[in-house]
Amino acid sequence: MDMPLFCKQCGNRRLPEYHEVEKTTLWLCTKCKNFVDMEDIIIRDQTDEEREIVKRKQEEFENTTNFPKAKLNRRKGVN
Repeated sequence: MDMPLFCKQCGNRRLPEYHEVEKTTLWLCTKCKNFVDMEDIIIRDQTDEEREIVKRKQEEFENTTNFPKAKLNRRKGVN
């Protein structure tokens, strides 16, 4: 069984999302905003509420993480 990595409608990338209600992983097209199952059958569209939850989680992640800015140093000499 192949994973539905690319959307058949627009050719864009799909990302897996686990849903506790359905107890399965659905694949979300990043452009069409619809979910498909492992058989590549469209199950439903992403709701506005789900989009808001994802946006809120992304903002929370960006605000709470503190990745140090790595300074790139050029190595001197011959390896």
